[in-house]
Amino acid sequence: MTTDSGSAMTSVEPMPPAAPMTARQEARRRSILRATARLAGRGGFDAVQMRAVAESSGVALGTLYRYFPSKVHLLVAVMQDQLEDLHETLRKRPPTDEDPAARVARTLMRAFRAMQREPHLADAMVRALTFADRSVSAEVETVSRLTTAIILDAMGPAGSRPTPRQLSAVRVIEHTWHSALITWLSGRASIAQVGTDIETACRLIDPAGAVRR
Repeated sequence: MTTDSGSAMTSVEPMPPAAPMTARQEARRRSILRATARLAGRGGFDAVQMRAVAESSGVALGTLYRYFPSKVHLLVAVMQDQLEDLHETLRKRPPTDEDPAARVARTLMRAFRAMQREPHLADAMVRALTFADRSVSAEVETVSRLTTAIILDAMGPAGSRPTPRQLSAVRVIEHTWHSALITWLSGRASIAQVGTDIETACRLIDPAGAVRR
């Protein structure tokens, strides 16, 4: 895939750990992500052009490229930001169902409904994840880890170490949630069907917190 930032990278050299951002740099980064989310919310993936993001966020185009090399990097970072906000909200107001499977299903449907409120933005973020190449692997991995953490927190109890079978179930649930988003965004599944698919996948978790065979 080619974005307005140029040809996608085909290989990535190992990078040293990034230095912590200053308060000013973090504020600039958040301004960039807010501008990206606004543009995507209005016009979807194609509306996110690097020059438009730079103008909307009030940063120089060269500065934007130093933070995010392409629109795919931008949109994956927006998804990471939204998942972090969701994770924090769920920690403050966790689902109260007794059944772990029901807690996970309710949590994922809360995430889905948040995306449902801004379908153009949801479509742009999902497309960015789909188009991401090796140059975005670190950011995509962060999104995956956040999704896993959200599901594990919903499974509970907090601080418990998941078994290999539980982690396998979590991966299946993640795949189902992602596929359900894609089919809904493409108009091939209703919201009710999305809910049914997610609930079905979550039944891999039994009431005791183990994984069904």
